[in-house]
Amino acid sequence: MFERLAEKLQGAVRSLRGQGRITEQNIQESLRAVRLALLEADVHVAVARDLLDGVKARALGQEVLASLTPDQHFVKILHEELTRVLGAGDPRLRFPSMPPGVVMLVGLQGSGKTTTAGKLARYFVGDGHPCLLVPADVYRPAARRQLEVVGRQAGARVFDTGGSQDPVAICKAAVAEARRAGSHRVILDTAGRLHVDEALMNELAAIVAAVSPHESLYVADAMMGQSAVTTAKAFHGKVPLTGVVLTKADGDARGGAALSVKAVTGLPVKLVGAGEKLDALEPFHADRMAARILGMGDVLGLIEKVQATVDLEEAREMAERAKRSDFTLEDFRTQLRQVRKMGPLQQVVGMLPGAAALRGTDPADLDERRLVKVQAVLDSMTAHERAHHQVINGGRRKRIAAGAGVSVSDVNQVLKQHLAMRKMMQQLKRGGLKGMMRSLLAGRR
Repeated sequence: MFERLAEKLQGAVRSLRGQGRITEQNIQESLRAVRLALLEADVHVAVARDLLDGVKARALGQEVLASLTPDQHFVKILHEELTRVLGAGDPRLRFPSMPPGVVMLVGLQGSGKTTTAGKLARYFVGDGHPCLLVPADVYRPAARRQLEVVGRQAGARVFDTGGSQDPVAICKAAVAEARRAGSHRVILDTAGRLHVDEALMNELAAIVAAVSPHESLYVADAMMGQSAVTTAKAFHGKVPLTGVVLTKADGDARGGAALSVKAVTGLPVKLVGAGEKLDALEPFHADRMAARILGMGDVLGLIEKVQATVDLEEAREMAERAKRSDFTLEDFRTQLRQVRKMGPLQQVVGMLPGAAALRGTDPADLDERRLVKVQAVLDSMTAHERAHHQVINGGRRKRIAAGAGVSVSDVNQVLKQHLAMRKMMQQLKRGGLKGMMRSLLAGRR
């Protein structure tokens, strides 16, 4: 979502490199570039002006730290101001100690409320909280059916409305049922509506009065840009909201909605959906997002993603096997599966510090389809072949290629990658990190 904005902001910083100090003159070019980057990203004009005023006042009013160059100091200030505008704070959802905790999702039609309900349910169930999904959309055809599908995938129960067509009565009965059944969380999936539709907005207000949800979240489509922000503000004027969920952040959005929503509406962005899968929902940390925009990475987010997706016991066993014996194709396959569990490759790489430098490389180097091809080749091998790569002769390579739907040269490339990784493992085992580095440097000569 922020890729284009990130490129332009990082370009704005370059003009300060090589300068001895920050002055009124040399900062103007950087501020002008930042202003253009923000406006092109569809950031609200008032928000862009506020951010720039804050950056300029602080950049000119502070001494550059001895340990930082002027461009580094400018990045530090820009990061702090971006964090302020994005809305620093704790993104966690707040629930009472006594269940059930009730979440109400509201928004326009097609913004992704039902999918978000499924993602939230999966998040709650994974955290040990039984969840009840409530089909409060009685107007859209097959709305309940869609919720049943995502509920089954998330491992959450869907409330039986008994044929009722009254959303207020459905929500009230669902909360009572959750209390009886011991469900810790209740998610109300309401119908999409426009803020100018008086009857439907009154219905929403009646649901709030009937069940008093602990979290009322506006689901905003990031692709809509500023209109998503203004609509959220209009909803908040009629129904008390506690936060915003940004959906479709993996699309070709310009990022302005995320940067503007807190300043314009006063509502914090609490969650971001970046994909169609039910695990593609993450808490919105303003400081981490600001760091990613500026190419500083998100190491904490990467660690959390690894902890959530990688089987640590399996990783430990693999490390022990690597110490005792060779790095096999089976180990290679296991590692690849764990990497792919973490989400789209571009997203994972974007969390690494200095990832902005990769944007200038060949896009094919970060192509998710290459991982899919490697996985197919490894899956096409027999267990014996993965354990003993030496047995893979010409005939076997042809069979593996046919099974994976690739060419023999693709199979050769995978085997070559495996041998390179195996060599690195052996060097690490024999000479530690220094031995591995010597091997890599020798290979470059």
